[in-house]
Amino acid sequence: MKFKKHRLLMYAGLFALLSGMEVYARTVIEVKLDTADILIGEQTTLHLTITTDTGRQVYWPLPADNLMPGVEIVSLSQPDSTVTDHKLIVKQRMLITSFDSMLYLLPPFRVIDGADTIYSGQVALKVSTLPVDTEHPEEFFDIKEVWKPPFVLADYYPLIFGIVIALVILFLIGYVVKRLRSNRSLLPFRREEPQLPPHDAAIRELDRIKRKKLWQQGLHKEYHTQITDALRHYLSKRYTFNAMEMTSLEILEALQEKNNDRTAYDALRQILRLADFVKFAKLHPLPDENDLSLSNAYLFVDQTKPEETPPPATEPEEADMKNKPSDYNQIKGSVK
Repeated sequence: MKFKKHRLLMYAGLFALLSGMEVYARTVIEVKLDTADILIGEQTTLHLTITTDTGRQVYWPLPADNLMPGVEIVSLSQPDSTVTDHKLIVKQRMLITSFDSMLYLLPPFRVIDGADTIYSGQVALKVSTLPVDTEHPEEFFDIKEVWKPPFVLADYYPLIFGIVIALVILFLIGYVVKRLRSNRSLLPFRREEPQLPPHDAAIRELDRIKRKKLWQQGLHKEYHTQITDALRHYLSKRYTFNAMEMTSLEILEALQEKNNDRTAYDALRQILRLADFVKFAKLHPLPDENDLSLSNAYLFVDQTKPEETPPPATEPEEADMKNKPSDYNQIKGSVK
């Protein structure tokens, strides 16, 4: 009887022990360091892992600034939770550092699981310092000079491209200015039309003014301005003086030095005088006066254009004498 009672008590104690182990095995705390040996000022990561049953409410208070005197908390990550095999696993990382060289025994972490408080194991952190030559404390080393980076061509690509682009832009500007000053086309491979002689260009411009019929529309100033501009361009190219920048009197004086034709002089004087009255005195000339200015412009160009020298021709009598025998023989042969 006593033996049976002793066996019952043993079974009851074993059941209570297993029940207690199951309760306390529900929550487990694991603490691990990336490295347990660092230099002063270096940092290491402390990994905190909590494993418990799903559905249980656990709480673990963590310090904010210092883990213990001499060990500072740099940053603390957010908890990362996963569920596997009805177990809740929570992981959290803590970045710590120290500026005092010694061996630290980090305090245990605790987790509050309902009415129970569970503690983790302790880990050690060794903080070492750099070796110091205590026998020669007077030997101090100055700050080292800044090292120059190695030469890498890719680092100078922006500067090279910038210089090339600037040179191309300057070349294009110079090219455009040169072409415009020489009154040539901007396209280098474009075939330019041959320029007309000054008198032909002037006649063509006067024909264009005549077709526009400006004074018939009441545009007297525009009509006489275009006629005088056409003659100014003609004079600049014909006699090589800058008629575009000269007054009417200066143009007439320069013409007398280049050409003493009285008819051309009177025609140009009538055109310039009437144009000055229209432009500066706002005169409205009569239709006959408008037609007279255009007629005198044609007359002036015709009177002052350079004389054309005819090409030398062979004497017709000699050519006929050379061709007559052959022509005569051909006619005679055809009659036969």
